[in-house]
Amino acid sequence: MRALKLHFIGIGGTGMGALANLLKQAGHDVRGSDTELYPPMSTQLAEAEIPVLPGFSAANLDWGPDRVVVGNICSKDHVEAVAAAERQIPLESFPSLLAATLLSERRSLVVAGTHGKTTTSSILAWLLRSAGTDPSFLIGGIPLDIGSGAHLGQGDAIVLEGDEYDTAFFDKGSKFLHYRPTRAILTSVEFDHADIFADLAAVIAAFERFVALIPEDGDLVVSATDANAMAIAERAARCRVSTYRLADDDAEITSATYVGRVRVRRGTSRADIEIFEEGTSLGIFSTSLVGDHNFSNLLAAIAVARREGIGTASLQDGTRRFRGVKRRQELLGLAAGVRVITDFAHHPTAVRLTVEALRHRYRGQDLHVCFEPRSASSRRAVFQEAYAESFAGASRVYVGPLYSPGKIPEGQRLSPADLARALNQRGTEAHAFDDVSSLAESVLAHAVPGDTVLILTSGSFGDLGNRLLRGFGDAVMFATPGDMPAANALCASHGLPSIDPSPHAETIVLRDPEGRLAGVVSLLTEGDNALLFNLAIANDRRGEGLGWILADTVLRRSRILGASWVYLQTNSAAEFFGSKLGFVPTEVANVDPAIRRSPNFTAPEDAVCMVHDLRQRRR
Repeated sequence: MRALKLHFIGIGGTGMGALANLLKQAGHDVRGSDTELYPPMSTQLAEAEIPVLPGFSAANLDWGPDRVVVGNICSKDHVEAVAAAERQIPLESFPSLLAATLLSERRSLVVAGTHGKTTTSSILAWLLRSAGTDPSFLIGGIPLDIGSGAHLGQGDAIVLEGDEYDTAFFDKGSKFLHYRPTRAILTSVEFDHADIFADLAAVIAAFERFVALIPEDGDLVVSATDANAMAIAERAARCRVSTYRLADDDAEITSATYVGRVRVRRGTSRADIEIFEEGTSLGIFSTSLVGDHNFSNLLAAIAVARREGIGTASLQDGTRRFRGVKRRQELLGLAAGVRVITDFAHHPTAVRLTVEALRHRYRGQDLHVCFEPRSASSRRAVFQEAYAESFAGASRVYVGPLYSPGKIPEGQRLSPADLARALNQRGTEAHAFDDVSSLAESVLAHAVPGDTVLILTSGSFGDLGNRLLRGFGDAVMFATPGDMPAANALCASHGLPSIDPSPHAETIVLRDPEGRLAGVVSLLTEGDNALLFNLAIANDRRGEGLGWILADTVLRRSRILGASWVYLQTNSAAEFFGSKLGFVPTEVANVDPAIRRSPNFTAPEDAVCMVHDLRQRRR
């Protein structure tokens, strides 16, 4: 296909932005328009150098696109859709454009279901990528290991997050009906998207049409514990069907094609899961994922990867190194001893599972849950009663104002005040707030060191995460691309080289309440080994223990990522690292070659090489 000029209306949506990125990689001239943009998609579009025109206007089409791509926000009377029709520019939905441009030469591996699509498709893409198959993928989220939700690979497979939502105002069928699945995962089926589906029967009918698309020589991997999903597979599948589930005891290891048995839960770091394939153990898979629902997502992805011919050792290594997905139980930062985590959960079941998982991980400490009714479903009263049952694991719930209430008919709107009352009646302290500022003030007043704040939103929630981290003060958080010039400048002020970007490296910054970087440190992980490098503290903040905070954060992070040894090189702080953090001298020759090859493994000739054995903490 020749290169096309493509204009995306509403390019900031997760699916639209990801496809725009993918088509830009395929050589097309891609631009778009939108109103409010926020991370991670704003960052992704900027890094892909895709121009985004602010707001919607007929003039946005003056550059003469060949096609105008529309998403769910676009109605037939949208100013740019009308302008396209007047100029006789064809309108195209993003699913149909995807099919026309990229799917004819690739095998589609589609992850579908009410819950877990983004996480499961991210795991699958990562497992295939880490095995060296270089799949393409289009995911409505950003895998942390990869840094993008879209990639045009050299392999013949493409991993797609299959959305059951409708396609466009001129195509009311579900998006995934365009995706030509060769292999598919069906995680769960519940009533959702109350704005387009009349009832559960309508949802089931859409999934049945999708499953029927899988060819006879294809594969369907379906959750054995979801009755609706299993019934759909039985009625609609023409292909081989494999099942997966977690087992409560060893007697259940033959109860599905793929069975996971949790063997060890390591407190706040990792879990070990033994996985069985048709009753035969594939061995132990170690993961930093949290919650049984995520363990099930992992199991589903491994099942498809096995059907793709990936070996056990590669899958074990990929599982150990998978770090998660942005905005899926993502740690935004730590400030004043308080963790701030964000998650996309908005369906009552997803909210319940996320709250329960974090309640289990951080037992004995308060869990503050901030909930923004923002998605089309979460703003509707149809889920009012279900939400009242979803927050039982929270210590305190902060219900934000309804997002754009005017877009929901008055009689169908969820009431934040009624939800807070219902939660209080069930024994969970809850309050509804008219604005984000007062909600943030309440969280800052009630959260204490050791507590966890969970932010549940499908949008920006008024930048609540950063508001809280700034409010608590001296926040330790992952660096953004925009932080790197200041981080490198701080390193340079201490005679340290610039941080060399790497897929396995991450930089952590300590930000003061005014937003200035008070400290920086970087971590590189390669298998069981990690490298702590470029630890630097602003001169006016030295002597406050910030270096210890950042170094200790790196050690904790290394444990979460499954490292056994952390190395560093220093020519002036050997005593600090030894006495305060437990590092001991070692020879450079003892350092793993993958670490030694990194451009970040550099130091003056008189530097001391040191190592910290993280396994001692595990015993």
